[in-house]
Amino acid sequence: MSDQDVYVFEVSSSSFNTAVILNSYKLPVLVEFMGVWSGPCIQMSDNLSSLAREFAGEFIFAKVDIDEQEALKKEYAIENVPCLKVFKDGKVVKTEEGLLQDEDLRELLKSYGVFRQSDELREQARHKHMQGETMEAISLLTSAIKEDPTNTRVAMDMVQIFLDINELAQARSLFNRLPETDRASEAGESLLGQLTFRELAEKTAGIQNLEKVIAESPDDYDAHFDMTICLVAEHNYIKAMDHLFFIFEHEPEYKEGAAREMIISLTNMLAKKEPELSQEFRRRMGNVIS
Repeated sequence: MSDQDVYVFEVSSSSFNTAVILNSYKLPVLVEFMGVWSGPCIQMSDNLSSLAREFAGEFIFAKVDIDEQEALKKEYAIENVPCLKVFKDGKVVKTEEGLLQDEDLRELLKSYGVFRQSDELREQARHKHMQGETMEAISLLTSAIKEDPTNTRVAMDMVQIFLDINELAQARSLFNRLPETDRASEAGESLLGQLTFRELAEKTAGIQNLEKVIAESPDDYDAHFDMTICLVAEHNYIKAMDHLFFIFEHEPEYKEGAAREMIISLTNMLAKKEPELSQEFRRRMGNVIS
């Protein structure tokens, strides 16, 4: 088989020994026991299929439909799905229950020698940036891009750094050059949201000036709205929502319901990364409406 072959199989009791057991002496085999009716199962299957294409020839991804393969379900004592089992040298060496996200799966593959050197440089760059050594981080990411230009996660990390150091023009330019699939991904949408609010905040009077305006004219809804934009740009969602709810409670039709629309947008945006905060904003919105 060519190194470029993509190893994704649907296996049954009759093919399991060849596709999984025997092949595991050559490559790591990741077997997902799944139900086709389960959203998390489908999501993890899609993630693993994508990784199998990215790391063509480096590992095998095998799918087992537990509803059609009762014998395998019983043999491997599958109680919950998705259930991922890693086979090496004919044996199960790792079992994970529940949905694993892309980064989790990459970390798992890395433990079996399946990884990209550019991702190692990304990790080093992340640590450098967090320690305040941002120029070193940029240098590492630049090396990673040169070494592996197809790894668009490197470019997305660079966009994040440009945002963090307020180099908005560079962040926008690099973001716009990302493939559409990356821009439309969850990480891409997060970057776009940050970039959009940063650009909008640049057009306002700034937090300090807006604080003075609001202190002198508490009912200046434009100032409250601009303050919201600035606070979201700084990830201060609680204070941002306070200003939005002030507008919504006192002037619900402000700019044709702009405050309400932004409350909904921010609540949805926070649903995955800040679920408790998102739920609190939903409750607060419900109380205001009722």
